[in-house]
Amino acid sequence: MNKEILTSRGALAGLAVLLVLTAGCAGKVTAPVRDAGSMPQAAPTAERKGVHVVQTGDTLNALARQYGVSVADLVAWNGLSNPNQIHVGQSLRVAPEGGGEVAQAIPIVSEPAVTVPIPPMSTEVPTATATAGVPIKQTPLGGKQPYSDEAWARLQKPAEGVVETKPATPSVADAPRLPGPDGEWLWPVKGKVLLGFDEPVGGDAKLRNKGIDIAGTPGTPVLASAGGKVVYAGSGLRGLGKLVIIKHDDNYLTAYAHNQQLLVKEADAVTKGQQIAELGSTDADRPKLHFEIRKQGQPVDPMKYLPAR
Repeated sequence: MNKEILTSRGALAGLAVLLVLTAGCAGKVTAPVRDAGSMPQAAPTAERKGVHVVQTGDTLNALARQYGVSVADLVAWNGLSNPNQIHVGQSLRVAPEGGGEVAQAIPIVSEPAVTVPIPPMSTEVPTATATAGVPIKQTPLGGKQPYSDEAWARLQKPAEGVVETKPATPSVADAPRLPGPDGEWLWPVKGKVLLGFDEPVGGDAKLRNKGIDIAGTPGTPVLASAGGKVVYAGSGLRGLGKLVIIKHDDNYLTAYAHNQQLLVKEADAVTKGQQIAELGSTDADRPKLHFEIRKQGQPVDPMKYLPAR
């Protein structure tokens, strides 16, 4: 009887060990591995700061609004010959390369502190005798007078014999001009500057002019400010009308917008002073030329480059 009980207990113990081993093996089963080529690939993302990877449905106008830049910026930064033919997976720079100048820390040299002894305060109250020799002024030096527009105007005038001088304001017209790729830059049209560089556009402080707007009459010849190669000629950029962009060298390019007719095409070589378009008002509120100079993709003030007049 005892032998049978021992045999049964041994069988139960062996069954328990077998169940434990089976459970351990089941926990280590490896999931099947699928071929990476058959797995759906995630949409590419930008790996670098300032770079956008084109997705389905993206357009230059939409990207310009998304990143707070202009379409002309995107064209310049990426050297696009046809802005209407961006493709999915294409990497586009949406910020200027380099990010501008880095401020240098100025070391501050501290001087040793100088200790100045403070005399003890006196608790004595000055007497009338001590202050008798010091007259106390009870009224303003100039006397009192009733308020009037004439009195107010007199207070704004400098005292007689005092010459009022104003600090001299530096003028852009007096500053030396920066040279172009083939010498002195050329004015694209001769007209009045309607809107200067970095001025608010349409009264909106958030929109700043990235060039200058020059007045003119329709049909006025628009000239190349410097020699180079036409990298864009068309009307695919909203807000700029019929546009010509000329690349001069690795540093500079110029843009000419709102023309009524273009006289050059992409890949054309042009010389300084050559007529490239006729002034117009496409996508503009009046006949004018919007002119930009860009250095390494970033807009600069054309008035610092064009000859003084």
